[in-house]
Amino acid sequence: MTDLHAFIAGLPKAELHVHHVGSASPRIVSELAARHHDSKVPSDPEALVDFFTFTDFAHFIDVYLSVVDLIRAPEDVRLLTYEVARDMARQQIRYAELTITPFSSTRRGIDEGAFMDAIEDARIAAEADFGTILRWCFDIPGEAGLESAEETVRLATTDKLRPEGLVSFGLGGPEIGVPRPQFKPYFDRAIAAGLHSVPHAGETTGPETVWDALTDLRAERIGHGTSSARDPKLLAHLAEHRIPLEVCPTSNIATRAVRTLDEHPMKTFVEAGVVVTVNSDDPPMFGTDLNNEYAVAARLLGLDERGLAELAKNAVDVSFLDAPGKAALAAEIDTYTAGWLAP
Repeated sequence: MTDLHAFIAGLPKAELHVHHVGSASPRIVSELAARHHDSKVPSDPEALVDFFTFTDFAHFIDVYLSVVDLIRAPEDVRLLTYEVARDMARQQIRYAELTITPFSSTRRGIDEGAFMDAIEDARIAAEADFGTILRWCFDIPGEAGLESAEETVRLATTDKLRPEGLVSFGLGGPEIGVPRPQFKPYFDRAIAAGLHSVPHAGETTGPETVWDALTDLRAERIGHGTSSARDPKLLAHLAEHRIPLEVCPTSNIATRAVRTLDEHPMKTFVEAGVVVTVNSDDPPMFGTDLNNEYAVAARLLGLDERGLAELAKNAVDVSFLDAPGKAALAAEIDTYTAGWLAP
């Protein structure tokens, strides 16, 4: 397994399900907490370990939102975005679709134009400095209701505001008590504006939530989709229509969506023919990173180097990167793997 870990560490990768604020490293969180003394987030990095230990999904959301509250100025947004890209580059992540919740920042008083400028400036600088391509998914924070949906779709579809890097539209936050169908009009507007639909569904609720995401929100990929394993008809539908699941194993354990890794349904998905991608979700909060998630997937699926390379190519294939970019990254994965396995 040591060699496999080394292979994973150098493997060029794409990540499709990872949150902007949720990717803040302890160093960045600590720095922001020290700036904002009224926050309940500890500034001591060691204390952050306990702070990021969750009792359930509701507790995770509470902690997550307290970190969101640390992002109060465009300078905070720019710093966070650029530093997330630095951490990604260290893991050989060549392309990432970063889920951003602009409503969380604009409602706290950050000017919407300044917010867009901050993420775009960081995106351009990160690609130049690290070679990591960032694209954005703007998501609705479900717990904030339809007001947040209206604001998010406005920010995502207004020509003077819509950032160049925006490719998709999502829905996050709690699922219990937040039915997917109510967000249909907002997804319809986003899709009409050329954005891809990538809502979370079936993480803490049953397969019916995934069906709602497919039927009402016209999902092209499903964030998590963990409970899909309980519905053979749903698995068959996902496989037939090649609708990928963005799987985040460590996250599912941390939020108690799945009890143990041995019970994780990833293998069930693969055996049913469903396309899966491996992702880290909110990596520092869950004590993980994408390299670790690939190691977890290798164990759950019994993969060797070639299998892991194919898993990496899955993410490239179902990403919203342009065709030349996909071809180049897939070729880089093949070249790296061939070199690794050469006698």
